Amino acid sequence: MRFLQSYPKEVKIFLIASLVNSAGGSLMWPLVTMYVFDELGHSMSDAGFVILIQSLGSIFGQLLGGALYHRVGVKNLIVGSLALNALGLCALPFTSNYWPVFVIMMGFIGFCNAMSMPAIQAFIGFRFADRRGELFNVIYVANNIGVALGTALSGVLADLSYHLSFVLNGLTSAVFALFFFVYLTRVDMEEGKVHLSKRSSASGELPLPVLLRDTRIYLYIGLGTMFLWFGNSIWNTGVSPFIIEEGMPKSMYGLLWTLNGILIFVAQPLVSWIRRSWTATTSSQLIASGIFYLAAYILMVLVPNYPGMVLAMVLATIGEMLMSPAIPAFLSEHGGKGAPFYIGLVGGIGAAGRVFGPYAMGVLYDQAGLAPAVWLAAVTAVFCILFYMLHSGLNRSRVQKELETVRGGY
Repeated sequence: MRFLQSYPKEVKIFLIASLVNSAGGSLMWPLVTMYVFDELGHSMSDAGFVILIQSLGSIFGQLLGGALYHRVGVKNLIVGSLALNALGLCALPFTSNYWPVFVIMMGFIGFCNAMSMPAIQAFIGFRFADRRGELFNVIYVANNIGVALGTALSGVLADLSYHLSFVLNGLTSAVFALFFFVYLTRVDMEEGKVHLSKRSSASGELPLPVLLRDTRIYLYIGLGTMFLWFGNSIWNTGVSPFIIEEGMPKSMYGLLWTLNGILIFVAQPLVSWIRRSWTATTSSQLIASGIFYLAAYILMVLVPNYPGMVLAMVLATIGEMLMSPAIPAFLSEHGGKGAPFYIGLVGGIGAAGRVFGPYAMGVLYDQAGLAPAVWLAAVTAVFCILFYMLHSGLNRSRVQKELETVRGGY
């Protein structure tokens, strides 16, 4: 981990806290579908409905989180949302016997967790502006090391207790909230609250209608991401019930996500080479991401068994590695004072795919099995690529400046 030596101590501490939080989160989210389908005895349509409600909460959470960044302050927003998320997760085991309450709680958890996301990304983009693109990728890698650690335990914990997974996730969210409270309090004392809120007055010069008017910066990247997440729902509401019905151990599903987390760490040299050779700008990274996702779904159609799913996960992971750091980097670079709002808005539009995807995939799976659900994922990947291409074309001047900056750095 020599590359971390060039970062200040506060970044290293943030990476560790982020890793712990993502490890806790990964104990739960791959298991929600299994919990509803296997433990509670509901259909895949019901499982998709639960994720739909959770994703609706995520949409509103990201929209509100981005809009409140300058209004309530970064510390209040991040710490408060993470603390509420922890409370909801720890209370979740007590609601499983009451289906309507369980569904509402999943929406609450989705809302609270998502509200912190644009605030954290915007804070990173503002505080470390000179290295934001690089840092977004490093944080993304650290998060997914946590995912690899968490998912390695998720299948085992599912066999022991789903409720234990929920509580452990809640505890890690509480630890993350405590970290931000201590860290941001120290920053306030050393540098003053102006450091975190000095843009609030400037943001008043950009009212909501003005921010929404620049559709080129957020709309098409948001729609492309919406279709991407729609198709990506195949893993939760297609692959997971397929593994259960084929009689495989639940841990086989967890292994897929463990592979995902490991690849995000060990395949960094490959993805760095792709960026240098073929996708120098964030827009081209997004297009390439959609192509890799499409290739993954086509492979699942051609090889509809577990080895095919493993190979498809490899392709989809490369697509994820190209896409995830590129979106906050582009919006932080080109969004200016409105970057927190745009990060939340794009996140909210993209989360719509998580709303409709699981339900649609669940209905298709209940009716006809895995194959039609995978075909639907492939179609949505095509739309994802088209919208990312449209985004790139409409932002040609911004992309050109970005390319000149990248070439100047080489």
